[in-house]
Order: sequence, then structure tokens, then C-alpha cells
Amino acid sequence: MVDITHKEVTLRIATAEATVVLSSQDTVMAIREGRVPKGDVFEMSKAAGLLGVKKTPDLLPDCHPIPIEGTQIEYDLSGLEIRIRVTVRTHYKTGVEVEAMHGASVVALNLYDMLKPLDKGIEIRLIRLLEKRGGKSDILRG
Repeated sequence: MVDITHKEVTLRIATAEATVVLSSQDTVMAIREGRVPKGDVFEMSKAAGLLGVKKTPDLLPDCHPIPIEGTQIEYDLSGLEIRIRVTVRTHYKTGVEVEAMHGASVVALNLYDMLKPLDKGIEIRLIRLLEKRGGKSDILRG
């Protein structure tokens, strides 16, 4: 693990995105009408995403255990695409980019798991960092 003892504590914010693409408008209607057999896909996936953010250092050996001070998970369902945005915030010595991307990945996987009985053509596409603030450099991709 990289030594971060020399770094200063600053506000660190990162936002990541993942996209889940459905293959059927029937799946969209089932989500909107609350007819998914496994339950509310957005609430369950949010809970999974929160765990994903918190458990990042348990699964990725070079990630430092850090205090997560805030996590926001948002969805945009448009057409056959569900866009997931995960924003993570902390005051610490190292960034939260991997935590945000891991959270977005776990949300996408949970959506896939919950929707697979209805839609065999689901795809997870593009997991990426949108924004990172704090520390030595900022990244803004919008």
C-alpha cells in the first residue's frame, strides 16, 4: 500500500457513472410500475452501492480504508438506459475515485441481478470517473 503519511487532509470528492442498458421496453414498464419480482430495483441497488463504497478497501488491496462522510446515488432512466451516478465525499489524505467507481459498479451489478429474470439482454456499459476534486489534481469530465 502506498505511504500517504506525508499528505494533508483535504476535502475529496469524486463522481463516477455506470450505464445499464435494457433490451426491452417491458422491463422499463415493470420498473416504473413496481412489478419487478425481486422488489424495488432502485432502493435495493442503492443499498448495494452504499455497501460497495464502504467495502472497497476490503476487495481492492491497494485502497486505503478511509472515512466515508457522504455518498449520493442517483439514477436517470431514459429510453432503455439507466444511468447511475455515485458521488463520494470525505476529508482525508487520499481520494475517493475508486470508491465512487466501485459503488457505481456494484449498483449496476445489482440492477442486472434484479432485472435478469425479466430481461436476458441487459448489458452493463461504461463505468467511468466523471469528476474528482481535492488533492494535487482535479479531473472534470462532466
